[in-house]
Amino acid sequence: MFQFARFRDFDWTMFIVVLVICGLSVLQIFSATHDTVWQGSWWKQLIYILGGLVLMWLVTNIDYHSLMGQVYPAYIASVALLALVLLVGKRAFGSTRWIALPTGIHLQISEFAKIVVVVLVARFLTELKTDVIEARELAKLAGLVVIPMALIAKEPDLGTALTYIPILAAGVFLAGMRWQYWLTIGLIALVVVPAGFTMMQPYQKARIASFLDPERDPQGNGYQLIQSKIAVGAGGTWGKGITKGSQTQLRFLPVPHTDFIFSAFAEEHGFVGVMLVLILYFILLMQMVQDAQTAPDRAGMYCCMGVAALILFHILVNVGMVVGRMPVTGIPLPLMSYGGSSVWSTFLMLGLVNSVRVRRFVN
Repeated sequence: MFQFARFRDFDWTMFIVVLVICGLSVLQIFSATHDTVWQGSWWKQLIYILGGLVLMWLVTNIDYHSLMGQVYPAYIASVALLALVLLVGKRAFGSTRWIALPTGIHLQISEFAKIVVVVLVARFLTELKTDVIEARELAKLAGLVVIPMALIAKEPDLGTALTYIPILAAGVFLAGMRWQYWLTIGLIALVVVPAGFTMMQPYQKARIASFLDPERDPQGNGYQLIQSKIAVGAGGTWGKGITKGSQTQLRFLPVPHTDFIFSAFAEEHGFVGVMLVLILYFILLMQMVQDAQTAPDRAGMYCCMGVAALILFHILVNVGMVVGRMPVTGIPLPLMSYGGSSVWSTFLMLGLVNSVRVRRFVN
């Protein structure tokens, strides 16, 4: 049901924080792509942000209960589209992840399927008849989440596939699960993770190896990580200034406006700039937690915390990646990395959180 939300109920703190992060994103993309073949990316990012604001406003005005009522058809459509990507998707950088539209826009379906999974987990857990999730229900829910994960991993895009795990984990943690199940899952992971390594693509294995010892191949698989760490360290306290980062401007840091935008930002804005961005993300996450606490029902709480867990995972993995504490993956930094699909999906999820917030006083 579409109903205009009252302005006073809107999460203005979140909105302002998001605008500041997006402003820093446009500024850094302009700097990182200055005098390169990507120099027009900053205004494209600005258009993506403006479109994202419209999407957030639209979702805010839709009752999240209505979204939950249509989530199973949306889930089936998402799975079908992910399968379609494997058949007719656009291939780039060794992966088939995008569907090309007649307008020239390329959509990464796996990004938009995240919000469907967030709502799906919220509905499934809300409909539980028990105070704790039992093994049978856990297996059903895990199966629903694993299906899109498997299709995304097939693209191959293991990084994006892994982002679905925190949505599931946050949901079952809040729903309540027996400690025996957590122990069992941990033991299974100890067996599955090593076995899964043998099934990885060669480039994925190379990324793991370069993470453990980037100096083994400094001109190959370890190059990006080494240059990223140099860029972060070169920023010092105050940074080198906009368009003045040596690693960024001299093109030692590959594609610094996408997954490694945080490296370029750290070099040009230093420790102070990095702390500013991390504080902004902290405020954003705390607003989501607050919206979950004031949600009118458990469904709203699950939606808010699912989005918070997903964004937190993105931040931890991306920032950890650029400083050499996580393997290199294709996980973007929310609202900062260049890319329409990532920006739009994040704004859609923020709209979902706001949809919960503006209805917190509704019985």
